[in-house]
Amino acid sequence: MLARSAAAVAAAASAATRPSMASTLLRAGPTAGAPGGRSLAAVAKKDLMPPLTVAVTGAAGQIGYALLMRIASGEMLGKDQPVRLQLIETKQGMSPLKGVMMELEDGAFPLLESVKGTSDLEEGFGDANFSLLVGAMPRKQGMERSDLLSANAAIFADQGKALSATAAPGSRVLIVGNPANTNALVAAANAPDMLPEQFMAMTRLDQSRAEGMIAGKAGVDVKDVDRVIIWGNHSATQYPDVSHARIGGRWAKDVIKDDKWLTGDFVSKVQKRGAEVIAARGASSAASAASAAIDNIRDVHLGSKKWQSIGVLSDGSYGIGGGLWYSVPCACPGLHYTRVKGLPVDEYSASMMNATEAELVAERDAVRHLLPSSYDAGVPLQKLVALKEAWDANDKARIQEASKSLPARFQAAVKSALSS
Repeated sequence: MLARSAAAVAAAASAATRPSMASTLLRAGPTAGAPGGRSLAAVAKKDLMPPLTVAVTGAAGQIGYALLMRIASGEMLGKDQPVRLQLIETKQGMSPLKGVMMELEDGAFPLLESVKGTSDLEEGFGDANFSLLVGAMPRKQGMERSDLLSANAAIFADQGKALSATAAPGSRVLIVGNPANTNALVAAANAPDMLPEQFMAMTRLDQSRAEGMIAGKAGVDVKDVDRVIIWGNHSATQYPDVSHARIGGRWAKDVIKDDKWLTGDFVSKVQKRGAEVIAARGASSAASAASAAIDNIRDVHLGSKKWQSIGVLSDGSYGIGGGLWYSVPCACPGLHYTRVKGLPVDEYSASMMNATEAELVAERDAVRHLLPSSYDAGVPLQKLVALKEAWDANDKARIQEASKSLPARFQAAVKSALSS
C-alpha cells in the first residue's frame, strides 16, 4: 500500500513505482517512473507527457526575454514535455509583456500549450510546478548586492506568501533575482505551507563562468570540465573551488599546474565577473543568466552526471551554520538534488568558505524584520528526515505521526497516498 508514485505524495496523481521520499515529496511533475521523469505509459505510447506549469516573474525583462523562448522550445524540461507559461509582471510591465506574449505565439512552439500574463501573484503562481523568480531591482554600476537587500527582500516576501497559497504541492522554486541567496531565505520563510528544500538560489551562472575560465586555461572543451564548486553567496565573496575539479577525468590541478593562478586571478575574476559585464555592456548579465537558470532546472528535473552548485538551505555540513541559503555542490540523479557531503576541506578553502558565510549572516540579519518570528529554517528539514526514515521503513503509524509536523498541504498529500 505504501508503494506509491512520486506524484501520489506531491500531486496525488496515478502510481507507477515506489521512489525515495525526497523525490516523492519534492516531485514537481505529474508522473514518474521512467528516465527523464517520463511516465511508463507515455514511454509505451511514445506520446507527450501531461503539461507542466512554469511561472516566471519579471517576464518582460532582459533575462525573462532570453529565458522564455528556450522554455517553450523544450530546452528546460525536455523535448517531449508540454508546458504552460504563466508570466508575471508589475502593472507597469504589462504593456511590454503583451509584446513578449505575441512573440511566443508567433514562435509556434509545439510544446507550448498556453501562455497567460498577469500582475497578480496568486494568479501567476497558481498550480505552478516550477517558478523562476527573475524579477528584481537590477544591480547598477557601482552597486553591490548588499545595496539591493532592502529593496528586494520585501518583494520576495510577498512572492513567498503567494507561492505558499497557490503553487502546486511539491513545486520547485529557483530564485534568480539578486541578492539571490537571501531572497531565497526571505521567500522560504514567508511560505509556511512549503518546505525549504523547494527553494533554490541560483549560483549556476558562477559555476558556468568558472568552468569556462578553467576550460580556456587548460585549452579544452568546457564539457570536459567537471566538479568545479561555488561555495556560499552569489556575490563577490563566493568561493570558486577547483580542489575537487576534474578536466577530462584528471585532477584539474594536475592539468593546470599553476596554483598561483587557481587561488589568485581565477578566483578574483569569477567573483567580479558580474561587475565586469555591467561595466562592459551597461547592464547586468541576461542571456548567460537565462542559460544558467535553464541548466539548473533541467539538471535537477531530468538528472545529470555532473555536480551542480546550488544555493540551498544549509544543514550544518562543512561547518556552515544553519538557516542560510548557501551554495554547495549537489548531485542531480533526476527529480531532486542531494548535497555532496564529506569532501575534504583544506585551510585555505575553509577560510574562503567562512568569509562568504559571514556575508550571508550579515544579509540575514539585515532582513530579519521580514522573517516571521516563528520561522526556524532548520526544523522543516529535520521533520522531512524523520518522515523519510518512517517511509523507508514502511511503517504506516510512524509515517502518520511524522507527517503531523509538516505543512498542511504535505499532510494532505501523505494522507491521500496512504489511503489510496
